[in-house]
Amino acid sequence: MAESNFKSRSLYHGDNLDFLRGMNSETVNLIATDPPFNKNRDFHATPDSLAAGAKFQDRWSWERDVHEEWTDSIKDDWPAVWEVVDAARTAYGDDMGAFLCWLGVRLMEMRRVLRQDGTLYLHCDPTASHYIKALLDAIFGRKQFRNEIIWHYQTGGVGRRWFGRKHDVILMYTKDDDYKFYPDRARIPRTPEVIRRIKSGVKNATRSKDLSKLPMDVWTDIQALNAMSNERTGYPTQKPIALYERIIKASSNEGDIVLDPFCGCATTPVAAERLKRQWVGMDIWDGALDVVKERMERDTILRSDDNNHVTLPKIHYETEPPIRSDENEIAAPTLRLRIQRPVMPWEKITHRGMTNILAVAQGSNGGVICAGCGRALEREFMQLDHILPKAEGSANHILNRILLCGPCNRRKRNYLTLAGLRRDNKKKAVGWMKDEGLAKMAQEDARYRAEWVRDFFDTAECQVLIAGR
Repeated sequence: MAESNFKSRSLYHGDNLDFLRGMNSETVNLIATDPPFNKNRDFHATPDSLAAGAKFQDRWSWERDVHEEWTDSIKDDWPAVWEVVDAARTAYGDDMGAFLCWLGVRLMEMRRVLRQDGTLYLHCDPTASHYIKALLDAIFGRKQFRNEIIWHYQTGGVGRRWFGRKHDVILMYTKDDDYKFYPDRARIPRTPEVIRRIKSGVKNATRSKDLSKLPMDVWTDIQALNAMSNERTGYPTQKPIALYERIIKASSNEGDIVLDPFCGCATTPVAAERLKRQWVGMDIWDGALDVVKERMERDTILRSDDNNHVTLPKIHYETEPPIRSDENEIAAPTLRLRIQRPVMPWEKITHRGMTNILAVAQGSNGGVICAGCGRALEREFMQLDHILPKAEGSANHILNRILLCGPCNRRKRNYLTLAGLRRDNKKKAVGWMKDEGLAKMAQEDARYRAEWVRDFFDTAECQVLIAGR
């Protein structure tokens, strides 16, 4: 197992993206988490409860919540993820696209910190479960999907214009095909009627395996918390401990590290502590530490030390990300927390800035010349692409960028070089080459302008060009 650069029983307070980026790769055995669902509403804790004051906004805006560094990096390094985000914006709206973009950059890091035999359980509901599954397919790979678990419960109202909505979804993905899974640890009791039939037909049928069964992918035996439950903290989206105990039992061993990047009122840490697992929690809520401490005393199994003194788990409260001590593998090269060599300012120009520069460099008579086919088109029809493809490990900065028309961009994808694209365009079966000489000239002019930007980045003239003014 890779060396951990964080302590067990750590609670990180703040935006979990920074904390996830700071964790060493392949240091976590299991992730069990319950993020926001894009329900387009605000959540508030019950007044005068243990979690009083807790609240979060589950509303999303492309303009407010999406960072340009995220979209640029996803487009460059995770194109399949971008296709999911873009499709969601088209089918559902900008709010779903913003939510998936926000969640996607965090899921990339979660996959990185998982061990090769590790598992992710992500709790959601039908509001976005289908979009989230497509997102996870793009990040983990569709073959790593294991289960869509339906958690059915009885609490809640009765539908008047649709059937009652009485279930959540838990998506299970593994990092590799060789993963930990122990379903016998999660066996559930059979119904009294089935037990009666078993006992009448099987002599001495008293073994636990005779009187219990393996759970299927629909869980009906664990109910949501009602207002009178002893577990209740008042936290608006609190889940029962039994639900997360089942997950932890089935996919980890004692001593393994369990991570919850959205730990809220600490259900995952409590379940992990009860089952003798190590754990790390993260949450942005200011009251998270107090609730974790309270629940560790109230809901965990207290243990005695060598002197027979009852001890409470010691929580390590952190507000700064851990410092990477591994090889600094990253989920996306442009999203690294710290880097091994300085990145020059010109290497961090956004997609919008590079497009502004190259549109001028490849401009001709009011249009922009495609470096793939030589057609002169309006700027709105041009798309930013790499000269050498990302599949070959090429850079994302402007010296490796070009503007292509839509058909050339789609044909090039993530595996052709620019020269290879032009050869493809000249084939009789394709027949898309318009003027190879103009295409090569556009590339040369783009290269010249990119080198000028590199050398004169700090000048006012260069900044005006980047800004597109």
